[in-house]
Amino acid sequence: MSSWSTVFVTGGAGYIGSHCIVELLDAGYSVIAVDNFANSVNGERGEAPSLKRVERITGKTVTFYQCDLLDKPRLEKIFSEHKIDCVIHFAAMKAVGESMQVPLLYYKNNIVGTINLLEVMKTHGCYQLVFSSSCTVYGNPDVLPITEEHHTGNVTNVYGRTKYFIEEMLKDISAAEKNWNIICLRYFNPVGAHPSGLIGEDPTKAFTNLMPYMAQVAIGNRPNLTIFGGDYNTVDGTGVRDYIHVMDLASGHVAALNKLKKEHLRLKVKTFGDGRP
Repeated sequence: MSSWSTVFVTGGAGYIGSHCIVELLDAGYSVIAVDNFANSVNGERGEAPSLKRVERITGKTVTFYQCDLLDKPRLEKIFSEHKIDCVIHFAAMKAVGESMQVPLLYYKNNIVGTINLLEVMKTHGCYQLVFSSSCTVYGNPDVLPITEEHHTGNVTNVYGRTKYFIEEMLKDISAAEKNWNIICLRYFNPVGAHPSGLIGEDPTKAFTNLMPYMAQVAIGNRPNLTIFGGDYNTVDGTGVRDYIHVMDLASGHVAALNKLKKEHLRLKVKTFGDGRP
């Protein structure tokens, strides 16, 4: 390994974060993870069950703190207690429909939380960042397939706008301050689980995502699956989506981290998926 060894993962107890931590540990990194459990209806406290399972899968230890990125003093304290080399930033409120109902909450949590994180990183001389963005920054695409060169900003929901605004903020700071080294990853719909079956997508808050809904029907927790729409411009008239397996996505984040170790990119964008089924 290079001199980099410790990665700080925000939203580490979440669906994508926990799978990414498996890949980080397997790649030889040490992990400091934080989560505020904002996406958990039960409001877990103190421990992250998903990360306990990650430790079972890998046989390695994850240092975990319950921490809200809006709590800047606590974030400062964690950075003061550890030598952190790089940050992978997943933490965000993420429900598209909910974001339209409580936009101020989403702007505060996602954007102010990110500003706090960036300020603390700068204070502690940590300028390496992999940002978990979203395909929502493209809005309704003009053409398919979507490439990184497709324009962004014509976003259709508040959640997507928070990701877009953060990308613009990262663009500005990387242009103004040469120390920053950032990769933004825009990806489509993650699905699937770790091959062990110990971790996967198991939402506790109300959800409308297709794959967990299908899983709930399959195990008998819901009576049926309803298909909406029959007049789309597709082969059979039903809607289509672009999916990426969560383990491929986790590997992509680790590959981005390794890229930062080799090159000073200032700011680079990579899209996983292209909008096609």
